[in-house]
Amino acid sequence: MLDDLKGKRALVTGSSTGIGAAVAKALGALGAHVAVHGNANADAARSVADEVRAAGGKAAVVLGDVSHSIETARIVDEAVAALGGLDILINNAGAILERVTNAGFSDEIYDKVYDLNVRSVLSTTKAAYPYLKASGHGAIVNTGSIAGRFGGFAGSSVYASAKAAVHSISRNAAREFAPDNIRVNTVAPGFIVTPFHDTTPESVRETARGQIPLGRLGTAEECVGAYIFLVSPSMSGYITGQIIDVNGGQLMP
Repeated sequence: MLDDLKGKRALVTGSSTGIGAAVAKALGALGAHVAVHGNANADAARSVADEVRAAGGKAAVVLGDVSHSIETARIVDEAVAALGGLDILINNAGAILERVTNAGFSDEIYDKVYDLNVRSVLSTTKAAYPYLKASGHGAIVNTGSIAGRFGGFAGSSVYASAKAAVHSISRNAAREFAPDNIRVNTVAPGFIVTPFHDTTPESVRETARGQIPLGRLGTAEECVGAYIFLVSPSMSGYITGQIIDVNGGQLMP
């Protein structure tokens, strides 16, 4: 069934570490051609690309800050030039950046969080749209968050609202792009142990763990199946505008 991903051309933003890296490697193992994207950690992006090649896929590395629309246009163009087109876009780049309260946030942190988590999705999708349309069977998967579902823990209001915006953008884009045979869906991870949470206080980790019926925090690899499912035409060709929650049962919408 997953033979339908062989030769597919995919750009995965934020794929130098964490969930993005795990997804890029899985796509490579299924025979996809993957543009691995990184920004601050170029060496890690190159290492992921090497693993994609070792798994049997083709890989290219594209670098840049997706917070800026000019950069996203260049990143997409470089990915398309390297891969020969684009069938799959996974908008995964994102971060909480800094925990700030509702009473203590600044315009500066708001702009940074929204540029990275929201503007990047809009601008990367805009740049990729002509290529996805030309493929005739495009698929976009945006990385949302459980925080965008329930509002997030203390200090994550700005980030949670940004991820809620990603959920809404995904639904709207699903309607807009359906006539072009481009499907748009979202994966909303729960508490996944990746570099994203390196600075998360232990108290927050324990609170989250206590709310999860499966009794543990998740791994990046445990998120991969949802992404692969959503980009596979044979498995999800009639699915668009949906959110798949991967959170161990912490939230059951």
